[in-house]
Amino acid sequence: MNDNLIEELITIAGEDWVIQDLEKIEGYLHDETPEPASPEATEDVVVVKPEDSEEISAVMKLANERGVKVVPRGAGTGLCGAAIPTEPSIVLSLERLSEIIDLDEDNLMVTCEAGVTLESLFEEIDETDHLFFPPHPGDEGAQVGGLVVENAGGARAVKYGVMRNYVKGMKVVLPSGERLALGGKILKNNTGYDLMHLLMGSEGTLGIITEVTLRLYPEANETATLLVPFEDRGSAMSAVPRVLMEGHVPLALEYVERELIEESAAHLGKSWPAEEGEAFLILIITGKDEEEIFDKSETMVGVLEENGALEPLFAQRRKEQESILDIRSNIYTALEEETTDILDVTVPPAEVGNLIDRIEDLGEEYETEIPVYGHAADGNVHPHIMKVDGKAPDYFEELKEEIYQIALDMGGVITGEHGVGETRLKNLPMALSEEERKLMQGIKEAFDPNNVLNPNRAIG
Repeated sequence: MNDNLIEELITIAGEDWVIQDLEKIEGYLHDETPEPASPEATEDVVVVKPEDSEEISAVMKLANERGVKVVPRGAGTGLCGAAIPTEPSIVLSLERLSEIIDLDEDNLMVTCEAGVTLESLFEEIDETDHLFFPPHPGDEGAQVGGLVVENAGGARAVKYGVMRNYVKGMKVVLPSGERLALGGKILKNNTGYDLMHLLMGSEGTLGIITEVTLRLYPEANETATLLVPFEDRGSAMSAVPRVLMEGHVPLALEYVERELIEESAAHLGKSWPAEEGEAFLILIITGKDEEEIFDKSETMVGVLEENGALEPLFAQRRKEQESILDIRSNIYTALEEETTDILDVTVPPAEVGNLIDRIEDLGEEYETEIPVYGHAADGNVHPHIMKVDGKAPDYFEELKEEIYQIALDMGGVITGEHGVGETRLKNLPMALSEEERKLMQGIKEAFDPNNVLNPNRAIG
């Protein structure tokens, strides 16, 4: 990063918002990817924090003219190394774009800047008392723009879908610095190719999203959590499609096993409330009132018991529900220190039990524990490859490929939530044909002919 470039960036964004001091930029050199799997960052970086899309446009025009790489960055909550600068780069942080522009209750839409956090978005929508933004990918510190470019999912995807299902409009700055406005407060649009959907899940390689319009839903008045124990994994997983076929799709349907969930509970200083069973389904039920909640729960319990469920626990009080979900949500944090990498393979939902069985067999073959948990109803599970003696095992890459191959053989994919980033690039030829990769490279070249925006991510 030469002095002339720095001076021009200061002219664009102001001296206070162009940062080179290593101590101050350290937090921009990594994300939440487990350290053994994470790409190594360069320190030849300048962090720029633009105020608006006009400044972002000016930065991109400068970078495009000079051939300088730009890494767009949200909150750094990703798990695939997509926002880590690995070569001399401008790290373009969206954190100052933090305004909620318009909460349109009549159209059930909210428009906000890309740097708005999920927590801030929830707080704003909660004030309406009757609207709801369903996706909850996990970390509420994540920024909206990052959630869109990663097409984030989470536990609620089984009923309401992923981020792609909610984005109705966006404003974006292209690598050339040109600005586009795509979509809007509309539910149907067949006008030409859908450029907006190309940007969703693009991992910051095609453009920098600066503003997003999201669809909202009416809020359910009541929720309850069913914690359902089973003697074994097979019984639990065979019950999942039976529940869904009843027509009462829960807000979330999660699968965990006793050893893992008790480790998470201990990590939080809590106790897992289920005394019996070795495998558990966690269902979040929503309804307009208590009567509907009880009716849905009774139907689901009947189906679950027909498929081998033991005595379920019914949590309706907010504190009880939050405790169960907090324990489930913190499995990753409980395992983080000993994790080499967390995968997010996805298979057809009916194959989840078989997938976990096969991963367990691999654990025995490699003489290692592979903790697995996940979103039972949408087929997305999270196997952890664990450290050995505090570092990545020699068989890490080999084991990862074997897990990926099992998922692919079942008609699945190698990543259902986290994205490719840099950490999965080498595995893409397993999952995508040469023709698919060529088409994706052609799209990248059309948007970014000089390859300045987040290169070597998502598609290579």
